[in-house]
Amino acid sequence: MAATATDAAHRASESGHEITTLDSGVRVVTERIPAVRSVALGFLMDTGSVTESEQQAGISHLLEHMLFRGSANYGSEEIDQIFDEMGAELNAGTDKESTSVYTRVLDGHLERAFDVMADMVWRPRFEGLEAEREVVLEEIAMYEDDPQDRVFEEAARAVFGSHPLGRPVIGNAAAVAAIDREQLHAYRASRYTPGSVVIAAAGSVEHERLVALAERAQGSHEDPPARDTAAEAAARAPVEFAPRRVFLRKDTEQFHVCVGGAGIGRKDERRFALRVLEGILGGTSSSRLFQEIRERRGLAYSVFTYSNLFAASGEVGLYVGTRPENLVEALEIVAAELRRCVADPADEAELARSRENLKGRIVLGLESTSSRMGRLGGSVLAGMPVLSVDEMIERIDAVTVEDLRELAAELFAPERLAVAGVGPEQERFEQAIEPLGEPSQAASGERAA
Repeated sequence: MAATATDAAHRASESGHEITTLDSGVRVVTERIPAVRSVALGFLMDTGSVTESEQQAGISHLLEHMLFRGSANYGSEEIDQIFDEMGAELNAGTDKESTSVYTRVLDGHLERAFDVMADMVWRPRFEGLEAEREVVLEEIAMYEDDPQDRVFEEAARAVFGSHPLGRPVIGNAAAVAAIDREQLHAYRASRYTPGSVVIAAAGSVEHERLVALAERAQGSHEDPPARDTAAEAAARAPVEFAPRRVFLRKDTEQFHVCVGGAGIGRKDERRFALRVLEGILGGTSSSRLFQEIRERRGLAYSVFTYSNLFAASGEVGLYVGTRPENLVEALEIVAAELRRCVADPADEAELARSRENLKGRIVLGLESTSSRMGRLGGSVLAGMPVLSVDEMIERIDAVTVEDLRELAAELFAPERLAVAGVGPEQERFEQAIEPLGEPSQAASGERAA
């Protein structure tokens, strides 16, 4: 079997994973875990909302849905029956920069699961578009009705402005309603090319067996249609970060608020320091924001920090949901804790606790074969090294208070942060965000839901 173009295309690492690049460009990465009887399997494609044009907004997500509508060899209902019979769940997801189709099956079912998934990815029928379009439109309506989901979309718009990263992954109803079968065919052919696909597996799996399955099942080697160069250029364009203010009026019992700004790219070595800093500011139940806003004052049920790391940039932020009468006080505390974070990001006890918390969550998470598969596939798709657990722990232990101080000054100074809100009254929102400082860019104004 001629699986690789060169001997260098296949390598095994000290951390236990193996990678093979097929002649076509498809990459196969596995990690064998002898103690389990299951295999987590995923197909990952470097296609997401960031490389869509405005007229295509939502096509990557719609395409992901359409993969389940049948393939060359399997009907839609037959796919459901096969995975039900195996006691497995087949799922998929689309984000800003990638799409994935994944499952977890008993090792004896690996070949059948692989054959079906490969057929879905490389030979979809695109039948039943009208019905599936309605499903996606219902999903869009569901998200638009949920104020907590909406505030994160508004926050991305506030942070990224007109950049494609500021658009919702799910798209918009008008664009989705206009996408036809021919557009889906062309988009899939241009985006799901062999060099853009990573097949990842973790668990009771033999690497060479999976390589053989991939060789047998992969798609055509014909030259794909040209990609949308304008959309590609827009995705690579620098982000013009600014402390924008965005408010969406919606009749809700709570105000939902995100405060966020420019983050770091996924390859930035400071990503470990960022996760430690997040743990101290608002990422754990002992964090400063959680203790001050929820535990001591009872101003919110949910308050937390978050971050998203993309290829060339990222975002950091925090969320709080609170009733109108508590909004001003809650955001006064947010502003105070952000300034405290910049001036005094951590004492030694906070640093030690957050480092240990992060190490524990990473190690416990990797006891899941699905998590291991996702980490493998995501790292290879992004062109990043797959770090061993020991390597990750070493980087976390190396984080110092001074590292946190430099990062906090760059990322969490309140005057640099955008603010997004969803709630019943703009005037109250604008009053409440005054402690965060004046924006350098005018507020976008009120938008009705």
